[in-house]
Amino acid sequence: MSEYPLFALSEEHQAIREAVRAVCDAKVAPYAAVVDEEARYPQEAADALLAADFHAPHVPEQYGGAGADALATVLVIEEVARACVASSLIPAVNKLGSLPVMISGSEQLKQKYLTKLAAGEGGFSYCLSEPDAGSDAVGMKTRAVRDGDEWVIDGVKRWITNAGVSEFYTVMAVTDAEKRGHGISAFVVEKSDEGVSFGAPEKKLGIKGSPTREVYFDKVRIPADRIIGAEGTGFETAMRTLDHTRVTIAAQAVGVAQGALDYALEYARERKQFGKPIADFQGLQFMLADMGMKVEAARQMTYAAAGRSERGDKDLTFFGAAAKCFASDVAMQVTVDAVQVLGGYGYTRDYPVERMMRDAKITQIYEGTNQVQRIVIARQLLAGVQSEL
Repeated sequence: MSEYPLFALSEEHQAIREAVRAVCDAKVAPYAAVVDEEARYPQEAADALLAADFHAPHVPEQYGGAGADALATVLVIEEVARACVASSLIPAVNKLGSLPVMISGSEQLKQKYLTKLAAGEGGFSYCLSEPDAGSDAVGMKTRAVRDGDEWVIDGVKRWITNAGVSEFYTVMAVTDAEKRGHGISAFVVEKSDEGVSFGAPEKKLGIKGSPTREVYFDKVRIPADRIIGAEGTGFETAMRTLDHTRVTIAAQAVGVAQGALDYALEYARERKQFGKPIADFQGLQFMLADMGMKVEAARQMTYAAAGRSERGDKDLTFFGAAAKCFASDVAMQVTVDAVQVLGGYGYTRDYPVERMMRDAKITQIYEGTNQVQRIVIARQLLAGVQSEL
C-alpha cells in the first residue's frame, strides 16, 4: 500500500506546509524583492528558517535534526520557493551538500557534520561541476592525492551554490585518473581549511540572493578520515545523491509556479479593462486554467517522486529526473504566462512575476539540464525501470 494513500497529504504534512507558509509570509516574502534587487544573501530568511528548524529539515533526529521525510522536505522547499526561490536554496542545498555524508559517510563524519548542520553551525554546499566539466562530470580535473594520513586536494569547482556562505563542502575529486568514474572520490572540506578560497559572485539572471561562486582548492590538506565512503566511490555517491535531490528542484519549480499563479489570479480579479475584471474574459480564463492544470500535475509528480525517494524505490532515478524535468518546464511556462497576464506591469520590477520568471529558468538547468534529464529518463524507460501503477 502507498505510504501516502489516495494521493492525500497526511495531517502532519499539511501542518508542516501551514507552518512553513506562515514563516514565509511573515519573514521571507517581505524581503524577496529587495534581496533580488540588491543581489544579497537573504539573511532574514536564513535566520527565520533556522529559528523554525526548516534550514535543513532532512537531518535525522539522532543528529539533532528535525528528521523530516522526503515529502516533508519537499513541502518546506516548495513553500519557501513560493515566496523566494533564492531563499529556498538554503534547505535545498543543505540537503544536496550533506546527503553524500548521509548516504556513504562514516558514522564519525555523520556525527561531526550532520550535528553541526542541524545546529545551524554552518551550511553545506556541493562541489561537482567544473569549468570544463558540467554535464560531463566524469571529465573533472580536480585531484586528490593521498599523503600519509592526509589527502591533498587541488582544483577548481564552478557554479557552487551558496559558496562562501556555507562552512562545509562535499567535494568530488579524481583519485585515480585511469579508472574514470570509478576513480573519483568524495571528501568533506571546510571553509576554514588552508588553501580554500572563492571567486567573485556570478552575475546571474535570477536567484540573485543565492551566491554562486567558483571554489579554489590550492594544496588543501585534510585528514584522511574526511573521505566520504571508500576511495573510488565518489561518483556513484554523487549520482545517488542527485536521484534524491532532483526531487527538491522539482519542489522549487512547483513553488515558484504556484507563487506566480497565485499573483496572476489575484491580479486578474482586480484589474479592470472594458468595464469589467480581466478574469471575466474567456481568453484569459483559458490561460489561467492551463496554468492551474500544469502546476497541479507537476505537484503530484513531485510528491510521487518524494515518496519514492523516501522509500528508496528502484524507479527513483526515473521519477526524480521526470519530476525535475517536467516541473521545471512547467515553472518556466507558468511564470512566462503570469507575466503575460499582468501585461506591461508584469514586465516591470514593481511586480514580482518578472522575478519569478527569471528565477524559474535555473530549475531547467542546475542539477542536470533538462536535456540530460531526458537522456536519463529514456535510458530508464528502455531498461524497463519504471513503476507499474
